[in-house]
Amino acid sequence: MASSSSSSVANYQNIATLISLTVILLISPAHSLTCTSQSFTNKKLYSQCADLPTLSSYLHWSYDTANSTLAVAFVAPPAKPAGWIAWAINPTGTGMEGAQTLVAYKTASGAMAVKTFNISGYTGDSIVPGKLAFEVWDTAAEASGDAFRLFAKMKVKTGQVNHVWQVGPSVSNAGFPAKHAFEEGNLQAKGTLTVTGTNSGVGTTTGADPKMKNRNIHGILNAVSWGFLFPLGMIIARYMRVFPSADPAWFYLHVSCQLSAYAVGVAGWATGLKLGRGEYMNHRNIGITLFAFATVQMFALFLRPAKDHKYRLFWNIYHHSIGYAILILSIVNVFKGLDILNPAKQWKTTYIIILAVLGGIAVLLEAVTWIVVLKRRSSESTKPYDG
Repeated sequence: MASSSSSSVANYQNIATLISLTVILLISPAHSLTCTSQSFTNKKLYSQCADLPTLSSYLHWSYDTANSTLAVAFVAPPAKPAGWIAWAINPTGTGMEGAQTLVAYKTASGAMAVKTFNISGYTGDSIVPGKLAFEVWDTAAEASGDAFRLFAKMKVKTGQVNHVWQVGPSVSNAGFPAKHAFEEGNLQAKGTLTVTGTNSGVGTTTGADPKMKNRNIHGILNAVSWGFLFPLGMIIARYMRVFPSADPAWFYLHVSCQLSAYAVGVAGWATGLKLGRGEYMNHRNIGITLFAFATVQMFALFLRPAKDHKYRLFWNIYHHSIGYAILILSIVNVFKGLDILNPAKQWKTTYIIILAVLGGIAVLLEAVTWIVVLKRRSSESTKPYDG
């Protein structure tokens, strides 16, 4: 009886051990490793390392105070097997804009390559390959499992720097990195790196990049005003006034909508002027034109002659012409702004859906309007003369 009990206990122990081993084997090495357990095939040694807080990334570094040389090894899995990884120092800010960047990727031949980029903005033409603001040498890269490893040495004359890291899904044939995702982990992939002293290490930078935050505010304000409220106000004026019962309610709705759009638009326009000094001139010039046209439209409210006034026809031509010009320029500039901000794809898709809904409503109401007008004219032409 005792022998049977001991045998059962042993079997349970064997099963538990087997389950534990299976679980351990199933755990991805990327999740089980820390920077202290990593080694490099090129026998490079670094005095310090850190597990970075996002994107399953790691940073190894050594700093030679005698010649102000920082040697780094950045390790991260790309977003996709044919993607890229990047590590950067930003001498002027805490985010992507201004980052002096090293990008590692796998070429079409399968060899690893490293390129340097000076990132001066958030659009494709602001990401320029070339020399960085500081000296860089001994750049190299290697692939290890599902991770890429980026190596470099550089001149760093300050004890603490802002650093940024990122991963992306693909690279063009010319070695240009495709847009990375805009998930929380990507947006928070930044911090401080202290390379000297007893407190050397990495710190996190919480919150969004202030300039990027202001750009998002600018984009939201203008999308709501020029991209939605102005077109909505035009639809109200165009189609509600056909119905006698809607008069004068349609007029007050139209004016309220356009005044609200103008107020929000002025706030968005002002933030844009502050943000875009010397940048994105086409987008900026269209915005200034929109503000000028919209201001003229606001004066139209005070210069509006009576319906039977001899100048009412000319006022209508001026008011409608500028209104349609604002509509076209607004939509064009919202899309230009989306291209500059380069948000996640669903934002542009959402705006396209909103435009499609407004357009569909306008087409439907246009048909209803013509039916009402034609019926009204028909009834007036058949009305008996009582003179």
